[in-house]
Order: sequence, then structure tokens, then C-alpha cells
Amino acid sequence: MSTMTTETTQIHSVYIRTTPQAIWDAITTPEWSNRYGYGGYVEFDGLEPGDGFRVHASEEFLESGAPDVIVDGEVVEADPPRRLVQTWRMAMDPGMKEEGFTRLTYEIEEKGDQGTKLTIVHELEKAPNLYALVGGRLEDTGAGGGWAWVLSDLKSLLETGSRLAG
Repeated sequence: MSTMTTETTQIHSVYIRTTPQAIWDAITTPEWSNRYGYGGYVEFDGLEPGDGFRVHASEEFLESGAPDVIVDGEVVEADPPRRLVQTWRMAMDPGMKEEGFTRLTYEIEEKGDQGTKLTIVHELEKAPNLYALVGGRLEDTGAGGGWAWVLSDLKSLLETGSRLAG
């Protein structure tokens, strides 16, 4: 996994021994989305520009006092199973919610014998707190390892059937 950052954009890539469709399904269906990363059930109103997107809290998050919707946004562009662009806002933290919507792009590229390359480009202009969170800079505070950890957990799940954690 490689991480490259600029002042307001984070780029994270991982190679996964699976198909582009399996990665697409893991990103866009609630049956998969709750099985890796921080959990939560993804919900898309559709995959057309302007369609809404939400991540509903897992039972664990709800028990800790999180609201039902922990992330929200809308679809900007969808080209299944190759590319998904959406606005993305951390809705469960009032400070990060006030930072507003950011732009998140998933690029999925089949690489033959190397598997499938998943790249996340997260544009985080005017969102310094979210930048720190998704960049894994708050890991020592118990806030988690950000996108690098989410992608590592997704890779483990898709390749072995098991998560890194729990």
C-alpha cells in the first residue's frame, strides 16, 4: 500500500487479488460495507449524478452514541465497476460535519497477474480535521488508521475472507 499526500489531497492505493466487480460490490453494497473498515451500512439512492449516499452506523457505533447516519454525500459520477466519484462528509462528528463536503474518488483498475488496483483520491480542501482523521494521523488517539487501515482491511477480507481486526 502506498500513500502520497499533497496539502489538501490524499491518494491511497492497494493491489487486491480479486476482480473489479468484487471491489465495486464491497464499496457500494451494505452486505459488504459493514464487513470491513469501521463498518456501517452504505446506502445509495442510485448511481446517477445527484443521487444521495449515506453510511448508517453499525450496532457498535449506535451503542456508543453515534447518530444513525455517520457519513453522507451524493454521487457525482459512476462507471461501474471502474470509477465512483462522490461528495463525502463525516456526519457523526459535529466539527468535521461543519467542515462540509469533500470529494472522494474510487478508481478500480484490473492489472492482470497483479490483481486489481484500487486507488482512493480524497480531496480535502478546507477540511483539516477530516484530513488528519482519514490520513491516519489520529490513530494514537484511538480514532483509527484512516484510509490506509480501511484499504488494508478490505484487502484482507477480499483475499482471505477474514478481517484484520476482530
